[in-house]
Amino acid sequence: MKATYDDTAFTLTGTHWSGTYPLEDLPSWLGFYRQQRDLHSKAAGKYDATIAELERLTREVDQPFGKSE
Repeated sequence: MKATYDDTAFTLTGTHWSGTYPLEDLPSWLGFYRQQRDLHSKAAGKYDATIAELERLTREVDQPFGKSE
């Protein structure tokens, strides 16, 4: 899983899919994946990489000069 962003959007790229979303939706998507992990405990490991990448992206976006290439 990889996440990149610019001033207005972020893109999640997995092995077989990718999606681009408004940057202000980042907290909602992180919450969604955490909820999926909690609701579907048998598949919990499937969400770990996405959650870790969204958490990393959240920290990076919150830094004043952090930019993704």
